[in-house]
Amino acid sequence: MKKIEAIIRSETLDSVKCGLEKMGMNALTITDVLGRGEQKGLEFTHRAGKYRVDLLPKIKIEIVVKDEDARKVIDVIIERARTGEIGDGKIFVSPVEEVIRIRTGESSKGKV
Repeated sequence: MKKIEAIIRSETLDSVKCGLEKMGMNALTITDVLGRGEQKGLEFTHRAGKYRVDLLPKIKIEIVVKDEDARKVIDVIIERARTGEIGDGKIFVSPVEEVIRIRTGESSKGKV
């Protein structure tokens, strides 16, 4: 199994969610986060001078999928979240050793 974590622009969330739902991926976790990338935030010019907003609001999507579904999920996120502008986000993919359902004790490795 793979855990896919995607940091995306908040305005692309509905489109990404819709794309994932269309492929049958309904279980996910969404978190409001703050962060910055290589550009170190945004710089604005105001009457008083320049100022920088270095932590920008983003959305973090976490989804755990079977190995064979990982590439399809990644492709949907890229297709739906890409604007072509700096700050579109990143996707991180990690192996998942085990998943345990708290209510039943059911585990991806067998009954706990």
